[in-house]
Amino acid sequence: MLPMKSRYGLKALVFLARAPTDAPVQAAAIAQAEGIPRKFLEAILVELKNGGVLASKRGKAGGYVLRSPPADVNLGDVIRMLSGPLAPLPCLSKTAYQRCQECADERTCAVRTLLADVHAEALRIVDGTTLADLVQRIDGAAAPRR
Repeated sequence: MLPMKSRYGLKALVFLARAPTDAPVQAAAIAQAEGIPRKFLEAILVELKNGGVLASKRGKAGGYVLRSPPADVNLGDVIRMLSGPLAPLPCLSKTAYQRCQECADERTCAVRTLLADVHAEALRIVDGTTLADLVQRIDGAAAPRR
């Protein structure tokens, strides 16, 4: 399950991707528009800033902007930044691998065997999707049908 922190982070990034690139957006405006608790969102935005995804400007006309074009923002990287490894089991993680204590042999572990393919497909999707792709999918879903 995707943690709330990543869900809110993705919503905020989509909001920023749709905003004019020259105008910083205040956290309060994003929080109100997306129904995200402001204090929680502010912590998420700072984390995204520290991770190089966002830039910020202080002051009355300040706020947040994307540091790179949406096509250069990888969603797998964003989710890992906000929530840590994506693997459903520690023995499947590429960045935080740990052998499962209850497992005698990873090659024959039924749980690992089942989840390895699911995990590989999930990684293919999130690592192959950019913020621009996500915005395009959302906009396409919202377009009126003929």
